[in-house]
Amino acid sequence: MAARTIDPVTSTETHSNNEEHVVIFRLGQEYYAIDIQTVQEIVRMQAITAIPGTDFWVEGITNLRGRVVPVIDLRKRCNVTVSDYTPETRIVVVSSATGMVGIIVDAVSEVMRIPADQVEVPSSVVNVSENAYLRAIAKLDDRLVSLMDLDGVLPGDGNYGSRVDGDGSAVAA
Repeated sequence: MAARTIDPVTSTETHSNNEEHVVIFRLGQEYYAIDIQTVQEIVRMQAITAIPGTDFWVEGITNLRGRVVPVIDLRKRCNVTVSDYTPETRIVVVSSATGMVGIIVDAVSEVMRIPADQVEVPSSVVNVSENAYLRAIAKLDDRLVSLMDLDGVLPGDGNYGSRVDGDGSAVAA
């Protein structure tokens, strides 16, 4: 497997053979991608148990072969219009700094190697705090794909929810 490095000019992660190996998925009508190294597996939608008092984008937990995994709706987390689940809806199980997490996406379209010369850092106009997950943009022949940084999407402390204290203030779960 090729060694990964950070390109100091573009601040994008690349492989020694100057490409990114990603899983491309759809949220609404837009395409996004994450590094394939973070993906543990992709599963069809399954039963999710809601956890009261969590953030609006936390769907709950699910049992994945005997392991309890938190599940977030990436559409809600990234402020993308949420629609009903379809037969294409998937849970992408990723390995993050805080452990395994399931992220709900509208569809997984492909696994692809993207040459480094097709990847560029997003403009400062779109690179705002609400888009902290946006690492780079891949320019493919037929579309643009936003490359995501999981650290920008998932809470770094493993806190996938909060609860309301007796005085009405939010406290960590």
